[in-house]
Amino acid sequence: MSKPDYYEVLGVSRNASKEDISSAYRKLAMKYHPDRNPGDAEAVEQFKLCATAYEVLSNDNKRTIYNKYGHEGLDSSGGGSQFHDVKDIYDTFGDLFNDTILDFFGIGRSGRRQPAPGNDIRCNVTIDLHEAARGVNKEITFRRHELCQTCNGTGSRPGTQPEKCPYCGGHGKITQSTGFFSIQSTCPKCRGQGTIITNPCQDCRGNGLIPQIVKREIKIPAGVDTGTRLRLQGEGEKSLEGGLAGDCYIFITVKQHPLFQRDGEHLLCRVPIGYAQAALGTEIDVPTLDGTEKMKIPAGTQNNDVITLRGRGMPIPHRSITGDLHIHVYIEVPRKLRPEHQELLRKLADLEGEHVLPERKNFFSKLTDFLSEFFSDKSEKKEETKETKKDNNSSKNNETKTRKNKK
Repeated sequence: MSKPDYYEVLGVSRNASKEDISSAYRKLAMKYHPDRNPGDAEAVEQFKLCATAYEVLSNDNKRTIYNKYGHEGLDSSGGGSQFHDVKDIYDTFGDLFNDTILDFFGIGRSGRRQPAPGNDIRCNVTIDLHEAARGVNKEITFRRHELCQTCNGTGSRPGTQPEKCPYCGGHGKITQSTGFFSIQSTCPKCRGQGTIITNPCQDCRGNGLIPQIVKREIKIPAGVDTGTRLRLQGEGEKSLEGGLAGDCYIFITVKQHPLFQRDGEHLLCRVPIGYAQAALGTEIDVPTLDGTEKMKIPAGTQNNDVITLRGRGMPIPHRSITGDLHIHVYIEVPRKLRPEHQELLRKLADLEGEHVLPERKNFFSKLTDFLSEFFSDKSEKKEETKETKKDNNSSKNNETKTRKNKK
């Protein structure tokens, strides 16, 4: 009896992509799933055949052999496996069926409900830039819930026990069937616990957990930055169902530094220099994370030039690489100058052909000059007024005499 063509089984072309093959298999698996076809032996066999076809065509090596040599090639190479048990299919391709589909079918990856893990918790830690650069050990304090010692986490008063949930019969889930569909959901009465507490513990009030303050010492690696997250595995909330404890996530904040600004693994620092230092060149002390260091200022340095000190920045976590320190120099102009400084700068300005403002006179000297000019102008205007009046009177007299002579 000849074996069926695997491409025809899944209903895809021979040049179908992996995504197309996976999609086709999911649809057929749901169609022929035993839970949707109870008592149908033919559907079960078709379900197995589809899984066998998918197992071959989803594997690049097996698919190549099958395309070249067919079923004989797979048999001779040992790749012609066939599923004989539905459980083997679940174990092999369980990842294809997400939790929703598994619940839809009423099955689980391991065949039973897994205990829920405890919740994760958060802790914030603030460090300075030097601690971030070198790494540091820190004691942290956080709050979490521990198992109640009075009831040992059962939530029931000592001497009593939780009772089986009458709503779900102690299963923690309820199953609703509609035709060939079987849908499972968490029991609303016991919230998946399978038991209910009728006599709650007085200390934990039936929760089984009580709040506790916990202290731990952690090692913060060198190079961390604000927003870095560290994990303490198993230091989160406990699970009342016996599952794994949650984790504690530590969020790092690095404080601002008065001298350095951070840019990833690099540091930036603004350093002032004088005009003469910028023009002639010099050597100055600049700050680093390890103290001060000599740095050469080349002659002719301009305002806002950047000088880089290699390897004097921040380390990169888990790598043997360190960033750089970028020194931004700016020329500082003094607000007050001594007379000898002014004299030298004026000579320099003359040499460079630059126009500079003259020396300022003091306020009272300026005031005297102003008043002198003001009163001088007023006096001149007065004299001009007198002369004008004289001229006007003289011309009037001459006009009068002329009229009399004509008469």
